[in-house]
Amino acid sequence: MPYTGIMGLDPTIDHIGPMTRSVADNARFLEVLAGPDGYDTRQRGVRAARYTSALAGGVRGLRVGVVDEAFATSISEPEVDGAVRQAADRLTRLGATVEAISIPWHAHGGAIWAVGSFEAGYHTYVYGGGMFSEGLNVPSLSRAMDAAAQRMDNFADTVKISVLLGAHAAQTRPGHYYGKVQNARRQLRAAYDAMLASYDLLVMPTAPNRAQPVPDADAPLADLLDHCWNMSANTAPFNLTGHPALSLPCAISDDRPIGLQIVGRHGDEATIYRLAYAFEQAVDWQRTGPGRNGRK
Repeated sequence: MPYTGIMGLDPTIDHIGPMTRSVADNARFLEVLAGPDGYDTRQRGVRAARYTSALAGGVRGLRVGVVDEAFATSISEPEVDGAVRQAADRLTRLGATVEAISIPWHAHGGAIWAVGSFEAGYHTYVYGGGMFSEGLNVPSLSRAMDAAAQRMDNFADTVKISVLLGAHAAQTRPGHYYGKVQNARRQLRAAYDAMLASYDLLVMPTAPNRAQPVPDADAPLADLLDHCWNMSANTAPFNLTGHPALSLPCAISDDRPIGLQIVGRHGDEATIYRLAYAFEQAVDWQRTGPGRNGRK
């Protein structure tokens, strides 16, 4: 999907995607918006597809890897791990071949993303956008970012800390850490690609924990940072690698949905939709009611 007209943090990371009520709507949305727009120069060789045609394909014959490193981490909730493993069992009953796999690099993806996005974010917040991209630039967005930088103290503590970390990296060893991020992301991407050569899709929890109450304004800073940043441990790696990923509710626990993240090969969104649609049809979590585990 083109990123034209959107203010991002880093053109090598920034991306967008549809958020919809159902898998079918998501596929339709992507059909309409995907493909080159002539401005976003990152879209070289991009080919869109009729994603709705894949919805009825079913999961029989698909090989699915459940990534061990996404479970039982220091911030994982047992309720989330259990619900996603139940979802994997459901996929087996639907006809997919589901196996536990290990991708050690996955555990480092969040840290790699943080270092890169913080330094890139520092340049964007402080100097405005419109740099390091040959696509269509919108001067009004750059002016807006420049004006925001003059009011940095009004930002949330999480934003201020990320900018300070980025400034420290940029001013002490300019480009050094960011360059290491770019080198590491190639290895991270290669690790997923190697596993996706044997499996059609990867699955894991979208977030390692359920939605948490917003901490009080006077809560310790560490609590504020945990609340903001812990949720992206399993999603940030794919911001770096560019693998298509979809989050699908698979259960409800204490009125809070639990997400199943499905990850595919580059350019193979259609297979993600096959699995997501089949699961959605088999387990309609919206009809199970609050506090239920989503099983039918």
